[in-house]
Amino acid sequence: MAKTVLITGASRGIGRETARKFALEGANVAVNYCKSADDAAAFCAELRRQGYNVLPVQADVSDRAQVQQMFAVIERQLGSVDILVNNAGISQQKLFTDITDDEWQHMLAVNLNGAFYCCQAVLPGMIRKKAGKIINISSVWGISGASCEVHYTVSKAALIGLTKALAKEMGPSGIQVNCVAPGVIDTDMNRCYDAETMRSLAEETPLGVIGRAVDIAETILFLASEKADFITGQVVSPNGGFLI
Repeated sequence: MAKTVLITGASRGIGRETARKFALEGANVAVNYCKSADDAAAFCAELRRQGYNVLPVQADVSDRAQVQQMFAVIERQLGSVDILVNNAGISQQKLFTDITDDEWQHMLAVNLNGAFYCCQAVLPGMIRKKAGKIINISSVWGISGASCEVHYTVSKAALIGLTKALAKEMGPSGIQVNCVAPGVIDTDMNRCYDAETMRSLAEETPLGVIGRAVDIAETILFLASEKADFITGQVVSPNGGFLI
């Protein structure tokens, strides 16, 4: 029986490429989006035409009620979730002293609370089956910190802590929880950087290139596979050597 996978924030970027990879592997894929309904619908329609089983499902993951409704829809149409990829996230560049209360709370609500709500929604079913994979998408900045992105850094560092603690708690139930912390990747989220900054970041990367969404998708796919059954509580950072 095919596995059912939920990828949050999957209408574009890393989430979209990850959804494509899982679909090509024969999984039933729930493609979560918040506002990008047209992008998600077009993407899912493309994969369906190729014979893959994908389902676009709307939810703002910072809202627990919407998360619960999303899981109910997925279970009715695809079955219970076997693999959860907490990818939905936002970013912002701003001086720490200028961050407002609302900006701080919104960053944590999406990047951290969203993963918390999704984990709580998926775990009862995983615990009953004594099997499951949760993969949280952090960032290299969650490991090293980033100037002018303190609230983003805090949210991503917290995901690493969530991963490690939850892996210990869920291990006896046969559930693996891991984290992927990408380096600088060529996605819409990094469009805030100008061309000169991106060139500089590439030069700071030992491999000399900016990462691609597919590089991260392949890492996620590996951690979700049986090949990674003995890996839990780990932070894997595909970053081209940017942080060693």
